[in-house]
Amino acid sequence: MQQRMITIALLIGLFFSLIALGSGMSSWRLPDRETGYAPEQPIDYSHRLHAGELQINCQFCHTAADKSRHAGIPSSDVCMKCHKFVTSSFDEMQDEIKNAEAENRQPDQIVSPALKKLYKSCGLDESLKPEAGASPHSIPWVRVHNLPDYVYFDHRAHVTAGVTCQRCHGPVESMERVRQVESLSMGWCVNCHREATETGIDGNAVHASTDCAACHF
Repeated sequence: MQQRMITIALLIGLFFSLIALGSGMSSWRLPDRETGYAPEQPIDYSHRLHAGELQINCQFCHTAADKSRHAGIPSSDVCMKCHKFVTSSFDEMQDEIKNAEAENRQPDQIVSPALKKLYKSCGLDESLKPEAGASPHSIPWVRVHNLPDYVYFDHRAHVTAGVTCQRCHGPVESMERVRQVESLSMGWCVNCHREATETGIDGNAVHASTDCAACHF
């Protein structure tokens, strides 16, 4: 009788352990499968605001996407084309204007925390003047979409063929922080090539190779 009770208790424990293990496995990633990967970046950059609300074209910042293997990460100079004049969000500016009116003074210049980091990378202070002792340096952005070294991917070929950014990167225009949406596995790429060859891209016929040497050489 005692042995039977021990067996039942062990089976019950095993049952609940398997349930807990199964629920936890849903968040596991296989090697090189980084779906959902969304690393914290050195500066909080909102694609939802820039690409979504403001509808800035992807290639305004990623200038090399149609002419190079790599889309490229924009330099601070590209950011400064706008943020030399725009130093904070619209809401922050409106709050400062209201406070200034209530206090009967001129509005102060408001600089968002993220933009302070941008200016610092350019060697500038909050008034956009060279900061004593500071030197410009690149922003250490963290790469989100990574492929193995033995895989060759050319942005230029895909962009010029009419493949949208969202096809591989997901709805970036809705993301506060960019995350990897697709698996980027070989099977996923091959199926996409097969579909493109069969149905075309943006109404145009294409031949998307499924030969091994197209991506591995």
